[in-house]
Amino acid sequence: MLASMRETLWISLDTLRAHKLRTFLTLLGVILAVTTLVAVISVLNGLNLYISDKVANLGANAFVVDRIGIVTNFQEWNKARKRPTLTLDDLQALRDGMKLASTVAGEQDTVADVRYGNLLSEDVNIMGTTPTFAPIRDIDVSSGRLLSDIDEEHRAGVCIIGADVANKLFPGVDPIGHEIRAGQGQYQVVGVATPKGTVLGEPQDNFVMIPLGTYRKEWLAPQDSVTMFVQAQGPEWMDAAQDEARVILRSRRHVPYEIDDNFAIIAPNSIMGLWNRITGNAFGIAIWITSIFLVVGGVVIMNIMLASVTERTREIGLRKSLGARRSHIILQFLMESSLLAATGGLLGVFFAIVIAQLVRLLSPIPISTPIFAILIALVLSTGVGLFFGIYPAMRAAKLDPIEALRAET
Repeated sequence: MLASMRETLWISLDTLRAHKLRTFLTLLGVILAVTTLVAVISVLNGLNLYISDKVANLGANAFVVDRIGIVTNFQEWNKARKRPTLTLDDLQALRDGMKLASTVAGEQDTVADVRYGNLLSEDVNIMGTTPTFAPIRDIDVSSGRLLSDIDEEHRAGVCIIGADVANKLFPGVDPIGHEIRAGQGQYQVVGVATPKGTVLGEPQDNFVMIPLGTYRKEWLAPQDSVTMFVQAQGPEWMDAAQDEARVILRSRRHVPYEIDDNFAIIAPNSIMGLWNRITGNAFGIAIWITSIFLVVGGVVIMNIMLASVTERTREIGLRKSLGARRSHIILQFLMESSLLAATGGLLGVFFAIVIAQLVRLLSPIPISTPIFAILIALVLSTGVGLFFGIYPAMRAAKLDPIEALRAET
């Protein structure tokens, strides 16, 4: 049996090699299907890692309490913007009342131009933060120091600037000790933040960080709300800490039991949940396109195999007259169709890996091709070849050997 299968395999390979152009054209549908599937899985896999690390990472074991939260439509936005603002008293209540939080930080921000002498840095994110904000958000300095409790208590006119601001305003000069102007205020640079690069094309180093008390004295608008970053004592306490923060704020803000929160809690799993819904739709479209290509590729394979049966009628008759059984003929044609599809699958995987590597080289996304994607693609392509090869194989096996030998070549 093993020898028979080996012989059938070599016959199938010889047949495919004898018609190289026809074989390649036959495989186009399968190649496109597998390339689409594997490339999309590779890109989404890399994007998931990127979003998890760069966007959903709010800090080690940290979540955010915000006025608006994550909104996905205008109705939600219109409802959320009517909520009362979060105040410094709310921030202090979380600091004093939470037992499962190791750190609570507050932050407010706006956008303004920043100047030093005649140099200008436009659309800079002006951030007012408590001293605990930087450690939660993993912000460090490459020179100088971070904001301190004394800066906050005295509402000092000091700041930490991002690397982009430092490069624009202080080319070739150490910024530490110099004063910059933002809005109506002047701030002495006490630190330059370690560069973080960009996330989805948005710069992360275009900011000026000042004490929250200073920000509220010079920048606060009536509608401004404090955004609070809460760091749980450990990953196992994340859900419990969110519940604790929710209870404290609902009690302070007198929210009845049957009414929804009038604030929002944003956790990493909330961001990833939204992202997974978005990518789920993209993956569904990819599956739909892949299915179309596979069906088209399968139909082409079936038609080519039927044409092959007609071309090789005398060969089939000769094999049958020499003792070949129907099962041998069926096996030969099924092996040819599955080899066709599997070869297309391998080529598709190759092209998908090339595409994934190009995207990896041209973007910061850590794209990688998971093994399961390759295995799924190869199994699908081979399965398509087997399924669409059944009818031609059965038709070849049913040929009468005498009639087949009479067929003209």
